[in-house]
Amino acid sequence: MNNKTKGFTYGAIAAASYGMNPLFALPLYAAGMSVDSVLFYRYLLAVIVLAILMKIQKQSFAIQKADILPLAIMGLLFSFSSLLLFMSYNYMDAGIASTILFVYPVMVAVIMGVFFKEKISFITIFSIALALVGISFLYQGDGGKTLSTLGIILVLLSSLSYAIYIIGVNQSSLKTLPTTKMTFYAILFGLSIYIVRLRFCVDLQMPPTPLLWGSVLALAILPTAVSLICTTLSAHYIGSTPTAILGALEPVTALFFGVLVFHEKLTLRLIIGIVMIIAAVTLIIVGKSLLKKMSMLLQINKK
Repeated sequence: MNNKTKGFTYGAIAAASYGMNPLFALPLYAAGMSVDSVLFYRYLLAVIVLAILMKIQKQSFAIQKADILPLAIMGLLFSFSSLLLFMSYNYMDAGIASTILFVYPVMVAVIMGVFFKEKISFITIFSIALALVGISFLYQGDGGKTLSTLGIILVLLSSLSYAIYIIGVNQSSLKTLPTTKMTFYAILFGLSIYIVRLRFCVDLQMPPTPLLWGSVLALAILPTAVSLICTTLSAHYIGSTPTAILGALEPVTALFFGVLVFHEKLTLRLIIGIVMIIAAVTLIIVGKSLLKKMSMLLQINKK
């Protein structure tokens, strides 16, 4: 695979794995565990998994002093994004929260355009618009019930934190660090938030059953370690904006597991939403090459 193909593949894996958050988090909530306890185990086990991976890869744990502050900032950003998203689950359905979370590609495109002078092409704008419309089809209102204002604010702040994280891993000095090492330290710094919030583990709750320990482990591996590693690789290969747009696959993943695991109804509106999102993702992947080919064909016809 060339670098572009790798970037899109990693971006799709990152989005799909991050979309599994509700699948593993909601059973832990149902068992009475707090947000901070769930996220503490998620980050702690992810750190252990990444440390083992680094040892297998024979990577050094040494880092430069200049990298400590950027790593701490990236870790805190991702950790706050997780915390705010998981807190929003207490105020709205997880599926709706995951749907609203997808505004982060718009934030990434705007930040890249304003602060880094990245040209926002028509294809990018159209893909974002198409994906957002598709996301709106995935939203299932409950009898016209008004969404919680606090819940919406929490999700939007989570989106902003995640958008800045995606940009940061590609625009800072961290892009020269090995991906696994960068992810390891980012999650390690992020873990500090939950240690403090749990009063240095005084308020920590244990998962009550072995099955729920499995949910915690899956939460640490898929939406955390795998998602972060693939997000970083994707941003390095294709840039922050396309990586963010590929995040459209997150609510599709949530919907897939909702139908498969929780037996939610698959309606025509949901199918239309999925098709629009997949079209948007496909367009951002092949759109530029299609425009180039069309331009070449037009030039040939003129001759």
